[in-house]
Amino acid sequence: MRLIFASILTLSLISCNKNSDSYKLEGDAIGFADGTEVVVYTLENKQPKPIDTLIITEGKFSAVYPNNDITPLNFLRVGDINASILYFPENEDIRATIYKDSIQSSRIIGGKQNAAYTGFVEKMSTFNNKKQKSMESFRAAKETNDTEAIAKIQSENLNLMGEETEYKKEFLKENNNSLFSVMLISEMASRQEITPSEASEYLDKMDPSIASSDIAQNLKANLEAVKKADMGNAAPNFSAPTPTGETLSLKDALGKYTIIDFWASWCRPCRIENPNVVKVYNKYHEKGLNIISVSLDKADQKDKWIQAIKDDNMDWYHVSNLKFWQDPIARQYNVRSIPATFLLDENGMIIDKDLRGAALEAKIASLLGGE
Repeated sequence: MRLIFASILTLSLISCNKNSDSYKLEGDAIGFADGTEVVVYTLENKQPKPIDTLIITEGKFSAVYPNNDITPLNFLRVGDINASILYFPENEDIRATIYKDSIQSSRIIGGKQNAAYTGFVEKMSTFNNKKQKSMESFRAAKETNDTEAIAKIQSENLNLMGEETEYKKEFLKENNNSLFSVMLISEMASRQEITPSEASEYLDKMDPSIASSDIAQNLKANLEAVKKADMGNAAPNFSAPTPTGETLSLKDALGKYTIIDFWASWCRPCRIENPNVVKVYNKYHEKGLNIISVSLDKADQKDKWIQAIKDDNMDWYHVSNLKFWQDPIARQYNVRSIPATFLLDENGMIIDKDLRGAALEAKIASLLGGE
């Protein structure tokens, strides 16, 4: 299972001490040759940092580490396998079981946080198996054009997705003393499985020892920034260069209603959507609709950006920092995929998001169609 850790800084928290001044890491490495290296990593300033290298001998490896007042997020990498095995040291003895032919099935036990994480991974494996079987059934139904079966499978998939999300939410409620829960909140928020407000509520209910950790504090700050670009809030102002080099701000571009449109010349879905946006703009611009497009093109793509504006007849405001996914405006608005749109009223308040196709035209028609 691959998790997206969007807001990790220094991943540490206060843990309980026990009588011994050290703990042992022991492992069974099944299928690995003697002499294979097991590298122990931690994360420091969002970067992997190797802290030890162990050698597999007769299918086993081990090490002893001193107890510490802080417990970092650690992970193992074995040999040349491009996968990590996550674990949480808690000043308790730890046992790892690593399979060369199935690294995803590898587990590390020892301590409450590892137990909670292992249980979560096993449950998610169950969901993933169900999804795989559903996909196979869907393909078979498509091949035979069985519309009834297709509709049934799609309905079942929606129920399965809902069941998975509810399990994650229940996990967060039951494991408010786990660092992994903070990481899960971050992932669910980035995948829009929960709203920024819901994510903040889960964080507020975390055990104080977890809530005070750097990862939780950093996530909290990020969520506050994200909520500023959510519906019902004033759109954060920004300014950036236009294609001709002048600086244009959002405030300069505001109309009776304004669309902030995140796109790029290299983004095929954006280019496919552009004719629809052009149609809506041409129909409603004189009634008060403005658009300001923010391009996520790269520094060496300025000419392609300008040509795409011309080719797609995008006759409205345009800005770009030409910084690709590092664009500060995209980060300010928590844009993780494009096309992405924000609809503002005349006061610059966000009243809708990510409207495309017929939904965009219907929304603008409801606002300006009678004028």
